[in-house]
Amino acid sequence: MAWEDLLRQNNIVFLGEAGCGKSELAVHLALELAGQGREVHFFDLDQTKPLMRSRDAEGLLEKAGVTVHFEQQYADAPTQVGGLIPLLLDEKKAVILDVGGNDTGAKLIGGYAHLLKTADVWFVVNPYRPWSATTEHIDGTLSAILRASRLKMPRFLLNPNLGGDTTLAEYLDGIRQGLELLSPYVAVEAATVPAGLYEQAKEEVSLPLIPITSHISVPEAGLE
Repeated sequence: MAWEDLLRQNNIVFLGEAGCGKSELAVHLALELAGQGREVHFFDLDQTKPLMRSRDAEGLLEKAGVTVHFEQQYADAPTQVGGLIPLLLDEKKAVILDVGGNDTGAKLIGGYAHLLKTADVWFVVNPYRPWSATTEHIDGTLSAILRASRLKMPRFLLNPNLGGDTTLAEYLDGIRQGLELLSPYVAVEAATVPAGLYEQAKEEVSLPLIPITSHISVPEAGLE
């Protein structure tokens, strides 16, 4: 199963459009790995959506023993986060990279592509987001991200939700939409599910499910 695979990896990369939920998933994974006693380093490289970032869960992560790495961004200037190379080379440490939601954000890791050839790379899709509503748009975004980052073809994971009030019916319809968009072209290996819907959803969905508890809040002026 995909989640068990992730828990065994050393270097893990999350890609996807802004708002797809990759940061939430990255935070969740970091907490699980730390709970297993692993030394976890979390790199917030997402500089494309300043209202909702994994670094906003820094206190929670550090309380769990996760080391959080990020650099403050000024205006639109991209910034590199230091210390990544030696950690990627250290097989005793788990490194999670939360990468920006477009090709501009993905350029930040292009220089590390040679060190990420064996990394577990995931592309997260929330079919309810308007920029993930068509296969053509998803393909265009993915192609731009891969060109910029120089990473290998990722594995695919669905994260269908409309926020904290997502109903079971909305979740299941999101799964259906996501599979219709992706499965004719790539294998969808897993899906996240809000923890409160897991028991009901697991009876309806054939994909491996990863129950997620939200740790990142969206400000009132957030992205809608």
